[in-house]
Amino acid sequence: MAQKEIIQNNSKYNISYEIANNNQKECIIFLHGWGSNKEIMRNSFAKYLDNFKLLFIDLPGFGNSSMVSALDTKEYAQIVDIFLNALHVEKKIIFGHSFGGKVALLLNPDILVLLSSAGILNKKSFKTRFKIRLFKALKPFFSGGLYKFFATKDVNGLDKTMYETLKNVVDEDFSEYFKKFKKKSIIYWGKNDTAVPLSNAYKIASFIKNSKLRIYDGDHFFFLNNAKQICNDFKEDI
Repeated sequence: MAQKEIIQNNSKYNISYEIANNNQKECIIFLHGWGSNKEIMRNSFAKYLDNFKLLFIDLPGFGNSSMVSALDTKEYAQIVDIFLNALHVEKKIIFGHSFGGKVALLLNPDILVLLSSAGILNKKSFKTRFKIRLFKALKPFFSGGLYKFFATKDVNGLDKTMYETLKNVVDEDFSEYFKKFKKKSIIYWGKNDTAVPLSNAYKIASFIKNSKLRIYDGDHFFFLNNAKQICNDFKEDI
């Protein structure tokens, strides 16, 4: 594991990363999802892609990468872009899982590989809509700790900065960004995903004209049990 200090908007971030197969020329960049870290990506894919250099990154606020203030996805992409430039890594191939898929999309790689990507808004349940309205109504009367009582399960263990970041990114609609992406995209999805349903995969595939969709057994973390097949398919798809 290594760290690189970069500066974005006058704020310093220490970005934790790991490189595998450093003797290879063509590099694949891996961006994990919300609440995860580079380890899950490395443990899944590193042993099946030994003909590529592999760069695994902890996004700010996750793993061993530092966090300064609340961010949105565009700012995450800016930070990763600065980091990649500092390492002199070209944005040729990027794998992005869930939230990492949105960051990868904004980085505009030559080949975008989406693993159950976030970015398509789905209608919230009545329970969730009621919870949001109640939170907004009560917020003026309580201190900052109120968020803990209304937060989703994704907020478990987060400080307020990361919770504010989650609020910034959770309801971003990336439909137009998907439609504007003109390069090659490969979309991999778990057919039993309830976090980002399979219907989202079909929407993204319809938005990105130069795309291919493959569906696997499994849920939001379908790649944990399908990594070898995904890597074999990836080599064929590129």
